[in-house]
Amino acid sequence: MGINTTQPGEAPSLATFEASMTELETIVRMLENGEASLEHALSAFERGIALTRSCQQQLDQAEQRVRVLLETPEGIVSQEPLDDTH
Repeated sequence: MGINTTQPGEAPSLATFEASMTELETIVRMLENGEASLEHALSAFERGIALTRSCQQQLDQAEQRVRVLLETPEGIVSQEPLDDTH
C-alpha cells in the first residue's frame, strides 16, 4: 500500500475517518521501521499530520452532532455515559 502524500500546506483528500486512520497507521509503521529516506519520512510525516488534523475535525463534528441529538427541548445536554456493550 503506497502512502498518499500531499504538498506542504495542502489539505488531505476527503476520505472516510476509517480510511484516514488506516493510512495513518501505515505511515506510523513506516516511520517506526526507520528504513525510509529522510525526504520520504518528512513527506510521510507531513501527510500524517494532515490526516491527524482531518480525523480530529471529523471527531469534533461527530461529537457536536451527538450533542445536538442529546440536547433536551430546554437546551440542556444530557451527560449520560455511553453504553459500552455495543
